[in-house]
Amino acid sequence: MLTRLRPIFKRPIVLLGSLASLGFVPILILLFDGLTDSAEPSDVIIVLGNEVLDGGVPSDRLAARLDKAAELFAEDFAPHVVVSGGTGPNGFDEAAAMMQYLVDAGIPGTAITPDPLGVNTRATAINTAELMANRGWGSAIVVSQWFHISRTRLAHKQEGIKNVSTASADYFEPRDLLSVIREVPAYISYKFG
Repeated sequence: MLTRLRPIFKRPIVLLGSLASLGFVPILILLFDGLTDSAEPSDVIIVLGNEVLDGGVPSDRLAARLDKAAELFAEDFAPHVVVSGGTGPNGFDEAAAMMQYLVDAGIPGTAITPDPLGVNTRATAINTAELMANRGWGSAIVVSQWFHISRTRLAHKQEGIKNVSTASADYFEPRDLLSVIREVPAYISYKFG
């Protein structure tokens, strides 16, 4: 009797294993892609927004993105920077706070273009694609958190920016692990939705 039950028990284990690997493989791809910077000399660096704290100070996560952009700018990867973000729940304009942070870091204000309507990844891609077309820019480096890189690149390519390279912020916090899990369906939604 026990030998007859074994095949029955094997099927759920194989099914669960297959489902787990299907979920695990995309996470590994996001991990590898996000942690492998591909920044190439470009026309513009695009920094996606994040939380701005009370007083208009970028959160540590956002500051790390801005620091990466300042590093790329200083190394002559691009002569222009777009900072994209909306107004947070506390009433602070992310794009304005980001611009001020970069000016304080030594980047000339004339090299920075704020996008105060970049309320999410798609909006940032739409807005920067239009800006780039208007200014004759054809290549961009997008800067975000490592787990968000794949979807950010995809969104910008979908909006017509063919030359998109990437750089991730040098910042990690435990909640990033949960963000990776959220990114898998978000990426699939952008890809096929």
